[in-house]
Amino acid sequence: MLTMNISLPHSLKKYVDEQVAGRGYGTSSEYMRELIRKDRDRQRLRALLLEGAESEPAGVADAGYFERSRTSVRKDASD
Repeated sequence: MLTMNISLPHSLKKYVDEQVAGRGYGTSSEYMRELIRKDRDRQRLRALLLEGAESEPAGVADAGYFERSRTSVRKDASD
Protein backbone atom coordinates (compact mmCIF):
# COMPACT_ATOMS: atom_id res chain seq x y z
CA MET A 1 0.00 0.00 0.00
CA LEU A 2 1.28 3.44 -0.87
CA THR A 3 1.40 6.37 1.51
CA MET A 4 0.03 9.86 0.92
CA ASN A 5 0.37 12.74 3.33
CA ILE A 6 -2.23 15.48 3.38
CA SER A 7 -2.37 18.75 5.25
CA LEU A 8 -5.57 19.78 6.98
CA PRO A 9 -6.51 22.88 8.91
CA HIS A 10 -7.04 22.28 12.60
CA SER A 11 -10.84 22.24 12.31
CA LEU A 12 -10.82 19.48 9.67
CA LYS A 13 -8.21 17.44 11.55
CA LYS A 14 -10.40 17.67 14.65
CA TYR A 15 -13.43 16.58 12.64
CA VAL A 16 -11.59 13.57 11.21
CA ASP A 17 -10.38 12.59 14.67
CA GLU A 18 -13.95 12.82 16.00
CA GLN A 19 -15.24 10.63 13.17
CA VAL A 20 -12.53 8.04 13.78
CA ALA A 21 -13.27 7.91 17.50
CA GLY A 22 -17.04 8.08 17.25
CA ARG A 23 -17.72 5.83 14.29
CA GLY A 24 -15.44 2.88 14.97
CA TYR A 25 -12.63 3.50 12.53
CA GLY A 26 -9.24 2.18 13.59
CA THR A 27 -7.31 5.03 12.00
CA SER A 28 -7.81 8.25 10.12
CA SER A 29 -6.54 6.41 7.03
CA GLU A 30 -9.48 3.99 7.23
CA TYR A 31 -11.88 6.92 7.42
CA MET A 32 -10.25 8.69 4.46
CA ARG A 33 -10.24 5.49 2.36
CA GLU A 34 -13.98 5.09 2.97
CA LEU A 35 -14.64 8.70 1.97
CA ILE A 36 -12.64 8.24 -1.23
CA ARG A 37 -14.46 4.99 -2.08
CA LYS A 38 -17.84 6.65 -1.49
CA ASP A 39 -16.83 9.60 -3.66
CA ARG A 40 -15.71 7.24 -6.43
CA ASP A 41 -19.04 5.37 -6.18
CA ARG A 42 -21.00 8.64 -6.31
CA GLN A 43 -19.11 9.68 -9.44
CA ARG A 44 -19.82 6.33 -11.11
CA LEU A 45 -23.50 6.57 -10.20
CA ARG A 46 -23.67 10.14 -11.50
CA ALA A 47 -22.11 9.07 -14.81
CA LEU A 48 -24.64 6.23 -15.13
CA LEU A 49 -27.54 8.54 -14.32
CA LEU A 50 -26.36 11.08 -16.88
CA GLU A 51 -25.93 8.34 -19.45
CA GLY A 52 -29.45 7.12 -18.75
CA ALA A 53 -30.90 10.61 -18.89
CA GLU A 54 -29.32 11.16 -22.31
CA SER A 55 -30.52 7.84 -23.74
CA GLU A 56 -33.69 7.20 -25.65
CA PRO A 57 -36.59 5.73 -23.67
CA ALA A 58 -36.63 1.93 -23.88
CA GLY A 59 -40.39 1.67 -23.61
CA VAL A 60 -43.35 2.32 -21.37
CA ALA A 61 -42.71 1.89 -17.64
CA ASP A 62 -46.12 0.53 -16.75
CA ALA A 63 -47.17 -2.05 -14.13
CA GLY A 64 -46.18 -4.90 -16.45
CA TYR A 65 -42.71 -3.48 -16.92
CA PHE A 66 -42.10 -3.37 -13.17
CA GLU A 67 -43.52 -6.86 -12.66
CA ARG A 68 -41.20 -8.25 -15.34
CA SER A 69 -38.29 -6.46 -13.67
CA ARG A 70 -39.16 -7.92 -10.26
CA THR A 71 -39.49 -11.40 -11.76
CA SER A 72 -36.11 -11.07 -13.44
CA VAL A 73 -34.41 -9.91 -10.25
CA ARG A 74 -35.99 -12.73 -8.23
CA LYS A 75 -34.87 -15.26 -10.83
CA ASP A 76 -31.28 -13.91 -10.79
CA ALA A 77 -31.24 -13.97 -6.99
CA SER A 78 -32.34 -17.61 -6.83
CA ASP A 79 -29.73 -18.82 -9.39
